[in-house]
Amino acid sequence: MENSKLKKCLEEWLEEVTISKIQEKMENGRLSSKELVLMYLHRISRFDKELHSILEVNPDALHIAEALDAERRETGPRSKLHGIPILIKDNIDTHDKMHTSAGSFALKDSIAPNDSFVTDKLRKAGAVILGKTNMTEWANFMAIGMKSGYSSRGGQVLNPYGPGKFDVGGSSSGSGAAIAANLAAAAVGTETSGSILNPSCQNSLVGIKPTVGLISRRGIIPIAHTQDTAGPMARTVEDAAILLTALCGKDDLDPITVTNPFVDFDFTEFLLKDGLKGKRIGIASEGFMELLSKEKQKIVAAALESLKFSGAEVIEHIEIPSNKAEWKNDVLTYEFKPDLNSYLGSLHPSIPVRTLADLIEFNKKHEEKMLKYGQAVLLESEKTSGSLTEAAYIDALEFDLYHSTQQGIDYAIETYDLDAILFPSDEGSHISAKAGYPTIAVPAGYTSHGEPVGITFAGTAFSEPLLIQVAYAFEQMTGFRKAPVLE
Repeated sequence: MENSKLKKCLEEWLEEVTISKIQEKMENGRLSSKELVLMYLHRISRFDKELHSILEVNPDALHIAEALDAERRETGPRSKLHGIPILIKDNIDTHDKMHTSAGSFALKDSIAPNDSFVTDKLRKAGAVILGKTNMTEWANFMAIGMKSGYSSRGGQVLNPYGPGKFDVGGSSSGSGAAIAANLAAAAVGTETSGSILNPSCQNSLVGIKPTVGLISRRGIIPIAHTQDTAGPMARTVEDAAILLTALCGKDDLDPITVTNPFVDFDFTEFLLKDGLKGKRIGIASEGFMELLSKEKQKIVAAALESLKFSGAEVIEHIEIPSNKAEWKNDVLTYEFKPDLNSYLGSLHPSIPVRTLADLIEFNKKHEEKMLKYGQAVLLESEKTSGSLTEAAYIDALEFDLYHSTQQGIDYAIETYDLDAILFPSDEGSHISAKAGYPTIAVPAGYTSHGEPVGITFAGTAFSEPLLIQVAYAFEQMTGFRKAPVLE
């Protein structure tokens, strides 16, 4: 950079900086949001050519930042996100000069007719929406065997800790890689089953998959309405809590948000260093730990030893009856067609893909570009009626709800009188996902080759404050996260 002040700031300060530290610098007039955006754009131009984590940058980002700087001088900041550059996943609608495509070349020209709830909340908080992140196409609900982070529109997202060596995680792959590489302050991902938690673990990040209903799903390209949710991905628990505070709220157009008890709520109030003291944490190892490599098992075991010195009461080898259940994706298969058809039907008339059937035909006509991994999952969903009347769907829905709650998370919480359940890596995320319950991922170490390893804390509905307490205390006690070495 030509500007000596920004060059020094970029080299000595920006990497791994927290939102609070940024705000401190902007409040005392030593840094502007415009300058901050410039520095992140510089990092994107330098490092993302290899990572492919960002699909496009908001062309208005600098001007938005400049306007927010003026507002800060005149009336003060709107929130802790005022002037902070945030990246959002490419399945979240923005009514601006950027596109929303779920990573699909079929929607590369689609500009959303309205802001999503998430986008609206970010703008009202004074955040700068810096750009859209690449993702596993259609949130990895397109083909069998599709590689995490691949999309026809953006190519393959790579893990900054080992480009080409380590799985980047999916489907919020670009959000994970970009924030791990310090290309923005934080990002928003989405999850149906593991899509925030998995890339968070793989990129040494904190990811919060909230209770379904904490954040409105309006304006997010769907998979399944019973499980979909947006959530924050950040380098620290504090930053994730700040972002969650901004995203949380009720929405008259999304009925499940009426259940949200956290209105005008500040999740950062639960950032307590002794947040583990007196908590009962159950360790879900049987049926989950063996899914990790031997080396990752040892890393998780070492993290568990740290937990024992936190003041928490650790209950090892808890039983979760549903860990042996014959889980299927039938609910997603049935819900995807009507949910996607509703979304596609709301797009501008110039977009030719209006239904799932249209999408399948588009992919066939552009086979070389679109069908690297096929579209077996799309074809299976198209076979359903789209009416959600099938007995097989209702049976699958009831099965998932029962086994994820009464034979899953709630069973363990009640049987062992727990505050939270610890899972190795993101194993077990499918149980919380099917229940619509919250989980938070935190870094737990690295393999001998430098691959990140995480752990996840899960709880019952709307237990986010408790999970943030537990995760923050663990993070502060261990401090595992370190930045990747980029070249």
